Amino acid sequence: MAAEIVLATLNARYAHASFGLRCLLANMGELRPRTKLLEFDIHRAPLEVARKILEESPAIVGLGVYIWNVAETTAVVSLLKELRPDLTVVLGGPEVSYETGSQEIVRLADFVIAGEGDLAFARLARSLLAGERPGEKVIAAPLPPLEELASPYGEYTEEDLAHRVIYVEASRGCPYRCEFCLSSLDIPVRAFPLEPFLEEMQRLLDRGARNFKFVDRTFNLAARTSCAILGFFLERPRPGLHVHFELIPDRLPREVRDLAARFPEGSIQFEIGVQTFTPGVNEAVSRFQKTEKVEENLRFLRDETDVHVHADLIFGLPGETLATFGASFDRLIALDPGDIQVGILKRLRGTPIVRHEESGRLVFSKSPPYEVLSTDTVSAGEMQRIRRFSRYFETFRNGGDHARAVALLLAAGPSPFFVRVPRVLRLGVREDRPHVRARLACALRVDLRVPRLRQKAPTGGGRGSDDRRLLRAGPAPRAAPVPGALRRPRRAQGAPEEEPREGPRPASRLTAVAA
Repeated sequence: MAAEIVLATLNARYAHASFGLRCLLANMGELRPRTKLLEFDIHRAPLEVARKILEESPAIVGLGVYIWNVAETTAVVSLLKELRPDLTVVLGGPEVSYETGSQEIVRLADFVIAGEGDLAFARLARSLLAGERPGEKVIAAPLPPLEELASPYGEYTEEDLAHRVIYVEASRGCPYRCEFCLSSLDIPVRAFPLEPFLEEMQRLLDRGARNFKFVDRTFNLAARTSCAILGFFLERPRPGLHVHFELIPDRLPREVRDLAARFPEGSIQFEIGVQTFTPGVNEAVSRFQKTEKVEENLRFLRDETDVHVHADLIFGLPGETLATFGASFDRLIALDPGDIQVGILKRLRGTPIVRHEESGRLVFSKSPPYEVLSTDTVSAGEMQRIRRFSRYFETFRNGGDHARAVALLLAAGPSPFFVRVPRVLRLGVREDRPHVRARLACALRVDLRVPRLRQKAPTGGGRGSDDRRLLRAGPAPRAAPVPGALRRPRRAQGAPEEEPREGPRPASRLTAVAA
């Protein structure tokens, strides 16, 4: 049946169900039966996406726009307006909530809802269907009272529950002002009523949901609420249950620790944004954290719990150099968290990081995801090295399939960061010390299986010939264990893949018509 209103977005991948669209859908009121949700991913051709939308013969289309889908969504909007000039296109999401005047996608669309659009989109749709068009193109949505919002969790289908990440939120906003983060604009911090929220979680569990991801930016901000939610899931074990939370790094009260220590392995994940340990760099971007407390909390989670930890670092912050970032990396990897994600600083629209562009000579890409290309302390070449490093580190260390080889690589010098892991993994063993080359080559033979080195073995001596002879030899000798790196926990069975880190999660609090 045709729908007068279509809510649509392009997710990064199928597993990422759009939480923002479900929030809008649940709050359409009397328009809910006349509204349809359509989800695509960024790999679908824009013409195919436009065709599927137009098959519904809608009068209004709401599109969620994010940093990871803005290019594709711009193409979709252009096609929609070419094929149906009378169609009303409404945009929302963090990518179009700021700096609207310079964006092609905003020029093409009819309206933009900036901010939290849970109720604002329905109000706009009612006006449009009644023949009343607002005078302004960009509509600033007031903050909706959370207790008045209809629950979006009933909008998850059985297929969603069985095959996709189930995004949930117990609060919105963030009290911190980190200048690189969109959450610094989310004020104030507001919490959903706790008891109704837990009742919704019980209904999701009863329907078979197993992969929960909390989009709260500061889950552990209020210990009472954190403990109530942790206790809820702890008391309701299910086969395959996996719950993901984002934590403030230096805040882990005793009661939260005690509950976290009781979860079985593979059932819980904490995402912790360390970003940097470099003195002065955090302060330069209005980020204040107690680094000693961060280390203490990470050691506790490593030694006293089975929590899988995903720790984030950002390269390219104002004042950071390759050497200081390497020191932060070495300091973090010595704490042996589960995963370490090395991200590149991005210029998210609306964030205060722009104030450093002149003083820090920050040069950002003009194309999504707007990564920094160079700074006054990091050359473009060094930035590209870290991009490669991040890619290979994610594949070989965080993937967990090559633990022995990576452990040997990280132990090959005084600094794990400056072992140049990407170069070794991409080009073969290149360390100058013969005994180190031998150990690494043996590890690579067992863990990485690189037949191209055997095929290109030289007829005589020369650089690399010792390594290639080792690759043709028998099983690699047992290497001495390397603390930490060999016993890093694998990602929990059934845990969702990480979504793109270019910007806010699919349920950003800045959602208007969100992905």
